[in-house]
Amino acid sequence: MEIPWNDIIKILVAFAAGTLLGIEREYRDKPAGLRTIILITVGSALFSLLNLTMDTQSRDRIASNVVTGVGFVGAGVIFKEGMNVKGLTSAATIWVAAAIGMAIGFGNYWLGCATLFLTLIVLTFLPKFEQMLDAKFVAKDFKLCFDKDIYSVDKLEDEFASFKISFTRFRLSKDENELTAEYRLKLSKEQYKSIFEFLVNNKQIKNFQEM
Repeated sequence: MEIPWNDIIKILVAFAAGTLLGIEREYRDKPAGLRTIILITVGSALFSLLNLTMDTQSRDRIASNVVTGVGFVGAGVIFKEGMNVKGLTSAATIWVAAAIGMAIGFGNYWLGCATLFLTLIVLTFLPKFEQMLDAKFVAKDFKLCFDKDIYSVDKLEDEFASFKISFTRFRLSKDENELTAEYRLKLSKEQYKSIFEFLVNNKQIKNFQEM
């Protein structure tokens, strides 16, 4: 049997790509680390190679199942912690690692390497940019009470929108005619001053509490 050197090179290139991507994940101590990313990238490349050798009318069968299977693996690293959902970037990295492996397996070296390069830029440099943006904003939780016959959640949220404030309503309760709404607001210092003044001066809001 002739040794398929061309296919072996593809597997080695996929291994190298997975190693570079996995080192970044391992350095940041993420759930999907070096070994996981390498195995996903190499496995996807191998499945793509096998897909090319299948004698069937549906040549995309294995490739489509790889995409589905990787989705399940990615879902395993996503978890909810309080109000926050963590692991989305790790799940996306798993998905991209599989795509890079498949691209290399199909022989699209430049496409796979270009995607790897851009992915490393996103994972390495953009977190610093995100930190710079986050430093300009703070997250504040507020509990607000008002009479449902006088004021409404829609009116309140319209006011938030008018201040261009990003908000999440995570609890709403009713006691007779009184509604209690709890929000997490993402604010700049200027927005914080504006919304605080608005809440103090709004007579339709019976009381509010910053938590």
